[in-house]
Amino acid sequence: MILEYDGAAYCGWQRQRNGVSIQLILEEAVERIIGEKVSIIASGRTDAGVHALNQVASFRARNPLPIHKIFLGVNSVLPEDIVVKDLQEAPPDFNALKNAKGKVYVYRIRNQRLRPALGRRHFWFVRFPLDLERMRQAASCLIGEHDFSSFCATGCDIKDRVRTLSRVDITERDHGLLEITVESGGFLRHMVRNIVGTLVDVGRGKLQPGDVLDIIASCDRTKAGVAAPACGLFLKEVRY
Repeated sequence: MILEYDGAAYCGWQRQRNGVSIQLILEEAVERIIGEKVSIIASGRTDAGVHALNQVASFRARNPLPIHKIFLGVNSVLPEDIVVKDLQEAPPDFNALKNAKGKVYVYRIRNQRLRPALGRRHFWFVRFPLDLERMRQAASCLIGEHDFSSFCATGCDIKDRVRTLSRVDITERDHGLLEITVESGGFLRHMVRNIVGTLVDVGRGKLQPGDVLDIIASCDRTKAGVAAPACGLFLKEVRY
């Protein structure tokens, strides 16, 4: 299944004891339609407040109900902030998590002097003028294979923090909307948000573009910028 969701009201993708998750709502919806419990596996866990344009998930079921009826039925009982955009029968060995080859995230920033009243749950409002050319210079330093420990969430228990970024693009849309697109075969927790926070510091002049190389080399989370808010982050695409 291909999913789109607004993560503002949820504690993230994964089931948790202390909050309502996307996974919980989706599994309950599927069970309601097909009459059996399922375990839905996503291509990756989005954090609390993070959105998805095209999240990929998979599950196994014995119910012979036609696919199109499951598709229509599940959408009819899901809340308005979650929708199944497509549902297809997959090969028996398909696993949305294990078969994923890479992901594309996009982060949206509203860069203007006056605080906007609308859309606050879907971008980071930055009132300070940002120098996009400096940010693009800094972004180029991130391309390639690096140890991204400096951009990993504090307390993360993953030991191998080497990742390869194939793309970090910064695009200016209308009305001060900036989009930072990041693509990699794998990401560390909060990695995109920490990268965006650092690029914003460069754009504001708090860091020099070349400082990013020193930040990478330091493997020290305290050297990088603060994590950008979750509200501006979208999972755009999963590659297989």
